[in-house]
Amino acid sequence: MSARATTRPGGRSARIQQSVHRAVRELEAEVGRDTLTVPLIAARAGVTPSTVYRRWGDLRELLSDVAVERLRPDAPPADRGSLRADLEAWAAQFAEEMSSTAGRTYVRDALQGDPEQGNAMRCSDYAAEQLKAVGVRAAGRGEAVPDVETLLDTVVAPLMYRILFRPSELSTAYTDRLVAAALGLPSI
Repeated sequence: MSARATTRPGGRSARIQQSVHRAVRELEAEVGRDTLTVPLIAARAGVTPSTVYRRWGDLRELLSDVAVERLRPDAPPADRGSLRADLEAWAAQFAEEMSSTAGRTYVRDALQGDPEQGNAMRCSDYAAEQLKAVGVRAAGRGEAVPDVETLLDTVVAPLMYRILFRPSELSTAYTDRLVAAALGLPSI
C-alpha cells in the first residue's frame, strides 16, 4: 500500500505532493509521457526518488494520483433553471471533457495505477458531488429529484462505457436521451 492513504493534508506532505504533481504536468508537456521516469520527476520536483517511491510506490501510481487531481471538477455545475436543463448541460460537458484524448488518458491512468480502487472511488465521488449539487438546487426549486445513485447508474455509467469503449458514438443527443431516461421523461 502506498503512503498516499496515510498522509495528512497540509504541511510538508502537501507541498511535496504539489511539487511532484507540478513536475509531472510540466515534464509531460515538455518531453512527453513516454519519457517520464521517477528520477526525472523527482529532480524537477526537488525531492529524492526515494521520496516519490515511498509515497506513490511507482510511476503508474503517481500518474494515477495526478490524473485523479486533473479529473476533479473546477467549478460547480451550471444553473440552467431546471433539473433537466442542468443535467443535460452537466452530462454534455462531462462527456466532452472525459471523451477527449486527455480525458480518456486521465481516466485510464486513474484506474491503472490504483490497485485498491481508491482513486476510482474518488473519481466517482466527484461525479456524485456534482450530481448532488444539481439535485439540491432542483429540490430548492420544488422539482422532484432522483437519488444520486440512480443518476450515476443511468447517466454516468453508460457515459463512462461509451467514453472508454465507443467514444465515436457520443453526442449531445445521446447524453440528452440518458438524462430523459433518468428522469422518466420522453426524449426531445
